Amino acid sequence: MTGNLSTATALALVLVATAPGAAIDRSTDPNNPTGTHGLVLIDKMGSQIRFVDPANFQELSSFETEKAPHDLAFSPDHKTLYIPIYGDGIYGRNPHPGHLIAIVDLASRQMTGTIDVSPYQAPHGIQTDQAGKLYVTCDLSRKLLVVNPKTRAIEAAIDTEGTGHWSAVLPNGSKAYVANKNDKLFVSVIDLKSRKMTGRIPAPNGTEGIVASPDGKYVIAVDHVEPVLLVIDPAKDAVLVRIPLEGNPRGAFKPRFTPDGSKLLVCNLNGTVNIINVADPHGKQTVLTVGKDPMGFAISPDGKTALVANHGDGTVSVINLAEGRVVSNFKGGVGVETLSYY
Repeated sequence: MTGNLSTATALALVLVATAPGAAIDRSTDPNNPTGTHGLVLIDKMGSQIRFVDPANFQELSSFETEKAPHDLAFSPDHKTLYIPIYGDGIYGRNPHPGHLIAIVDLASRQMTGTIDVSPYQAPHGIQTDQAGKLYVTCDLSRKLLVVNPKTRAIEAAIDTEGTGHWSAVLPNGSKAYVANKNDKLFVSVIDLKSRKMTGRIPAPNGTEGIVASPDGKYVIAVDHVEPVLLVIDPAKDAVLVRIPLEGNPRGAFKPRFTPDGSKLLVCNLNGTVNIINVADPHGKQTVLTVGKDPMGFAISPDGKTALVANHGDGTVSVINLAEGRVVSNFKGGVGVETLSYY
């Protein structure tokens, strides 16, 4: 089946259920957040959490964390933010791994506490479900943690076998898919009801970023070496097709759907972003030049603007999604990896 599908057909398979008019309820996908109240930047290189006015992109306030904050997840009511503290290194070289998740009150824009995940080390990717449970990859410990933020307790530590870096939890909270960057050449499949690893989806080059579609019918994983996307069917836990990314000579970094499912964005460490238009799966991909080492996206609630965190040069690129062009950029700390409207 994989060899017989064209790229355009593959895109249609992946995205037809999320095309405009499909009436996706944004509240059903807690891991694709947006909102009108504010904008938060996780400045990994500066070890700062920065709050920015979403209208004029001026910084409102910031506070320092331990080394180095990475991903983020919101409580279902968007009153609380959770941020893993990874440690002072990078993947594969993290001499003083972290063991905390910062708790941030969004009304006061202040850190109000931490969740200690010891003895597990290097919390990195974080996801949530509709009930507010947290799912945290700890790459050095090769675990996906299930954390109750109300009690600040670890409910389970699920073996992933690989050094899972990012994960994608399906919108219905039934499964998680953990991307193993390069030490285990598969995506780990986790059943969140039994809290066990139940499968391995082959990925010969390893995988980088990973995301579930807003309707949960597909998971998109990024090949670690080649500029292609792996399209995973959660019903079969298998790769259906491999979709090449245009204009990119190397493996990409992270994918992101717009909240309404109308577009799929992928950032590439060569300083570009690919935009795949869901309404026109046979059309050419839009490839935009942004800043150095883009690593994350934020999508405005009206779906008109995408922000790209350029980790390598301390800027954020502003994309007009309707026009498919970069319209401006602003300074975003030392090096932001993750950001979000809320």
